[in-house]
Amino acid sequence: MNLDDFSTIQQLDPQNMLGEIDNLPAQLEEAWQIGQNSEFFENPEFSRVLITGMGGSAIGADLVAAYVAPTCRVPVAVHRDYGLPAWARGPETLVIASSHSGNTEETLDSFDAALKAGCRALAICTGGELEKRAAAAGAPVWKFEHEGQPRAAVGFSFGLLLAAFARLGLIESPEKVTTEVVTTVEAMKKQQENLRAEVPVAQNPAKRMAGQLVGRWVNVYGSGILAPVARRWKGQVNELAKAGAGFEVLPEADHNALAGTRNPSDVLPRTFHLFLRAASDHPRNRLRADLTRRALMVEGLNTDFYEAQGDSPLAQMWTAIHFGDYVAFYLAMAYGVDPTDTSMLEEFKAAMKKGQV
Repeated sequence: MNLDDFSTIQQLDPQNMLGEIDNLPAQLEEAWQIGQNSEFFENPEFSRVLITGMGGSAIGADLVAAYVAPTCRVPVAVHRDYGLPAWARGPETLVIASSHSGNTEETLDSFDAALKAGCRALAICTGGELEKRAAAAGAPVWKFEHEGQPRAAVGFSFGLLLAAFARLGLIESPEKVTTEVVTTVEAMKKQQENLRAEVPVAQNPAKRMAGQLVGRWVNVYGSGILAPVARRWKGQVNELAKAGAGFEVLPEADHNALAGTRNPSDVLPRTFHLFLRAASDHPRNRLRADLTRRALMVEGLNTDFYEAQGDSPLAQMWTAIHFGDYVAFYLAMAYGVDPTDTSMLEEFKAAMKKGQV
């Protein structure tokens, strides 16, 4: 379709996923404020943190874990499964259960396991069974209002977790992080001026990038704080555009994935390799991204890159997330699909509840 045809965009997007993406800067800011004002532990002291969640909630956890890694004084792990790892035991372990609906079965199972293991727990959700179980256990509940898809609530899943880490004293002071959140939102809004649907293709880099991806399998590369962003791009291409995609993390990709450039020879020319870059990248990883892209180009493969905007790592992380969301949305428009539709995922969840093949 013509990506400048706004009437067709509205027809393909009846549940207004575009509005969710447009609102992401405000969502991040709101989440930070909710986290500052919600009930919390008195005199908290933990030696490790485990965040359990799935899908859109888990990607928020990945983003936080990557962002706090350089400064956090305790180990942080993300758990996408039932139960808990054996080391998650006792009150010195904080388990944060993050579930958009509050009804994610894996997360509920992990939350119950945390209580049995004597861990302290924090619930982040819009309500549901998780809110009920946390309230019954006397665990704090950080509740937010969002009626859309979990993937469209990444600002909440990240911003609330970031607030928790700041209030725990595990990273920089809340005052400093507040300043970074404000400047990050400003950077997102500035970039957004050229990404909105009313901006024509000729001036809209997200629309142009989406056009390059049509008919191709997308592979996204990132390093450091952009590694989970690459995973976010992959997930958004899957869920919004209903298209195939993967992600790779540098430097690991240079020890294996880089060799996969010759077979199958009839498929590889229809792949597209996208590199996410930021000024905050480790210099060696920045060099790796450039050399890896060059090596793929020599093999005749399609490549491009996105340079994250903003003056801080947080701003660079979030401008990259926001740009990717727009790209995935416009790719959905190019394919003529509803970006909000999750019928296949819902059918699978229903089959799991029945316990039948």
